[in-house]
Amino acid sequence: MTIAIPRRFVFTALSLIILLYGFSVSAQTRPKGAAKPSMSSAHTPSIKAIDLEGLKTAMKRDSARPLLVNFWATWCDPCREEFPDLVKIDAEFRNKGLDFITVSLDDLAEIKTGVPKFLSSMQAKMPAYLLNVPDPEPAIKFVDPHWAGALPATVLYNAKGELVFKHFGRVNADDLRAAIKKVMSNE
Repeated sequence: MTIAIPRRFVFTALSLIILLYGFSVSAQTRPKGAAKPSMSSAHTPSIKAIDLEGLKTAMKRDSARPLLVNFWATWCDPCREEFPDLVKIDAEFRNKGLDFITVSLDDLAEIKTGVPKFLSSMQAKMPAYLLNVPDPEPAIKFVDPHWAGALPATVLYNAKGELVFKHFGRVNADDLRAAIKKVMSNE
């Protein structure tokens, strides 16, 4: 006998498990070789709360520039570990024609505390958003119908808005650089 479990229940249960795991680790440790956050940054990043329509607007391609989007959260260890590489990639490709935005899936209460503190410590300069939706599944499916919502998630679109690279989990910086160079050489 097979019991059908609604997909929404599975997604909610997995989200709750991830959230509880994030709270169960009281002291985060920095992995060996990870960049030490800088507390001397005078720039406090501005984070804008957006809903699904705001996400669609932020990801809309009006220009001839490709778009890199990283979905993350402060409670997600792999997200925190990969962020120094993403900041370097932003600095490397921003002036060469790449748009890059980050979308936090933290709780809205973190928009003025944890999220800007983390982005500031990473010296992040890319536009930052916090997805504020009661049900993240429509936003997840908008980004990629095959994405189950696992974090971190990194997607790259060409200037036409076509998905050309995606990675769920901690992205390899060299693989991402190669994908960016490829999409920029084809533009």
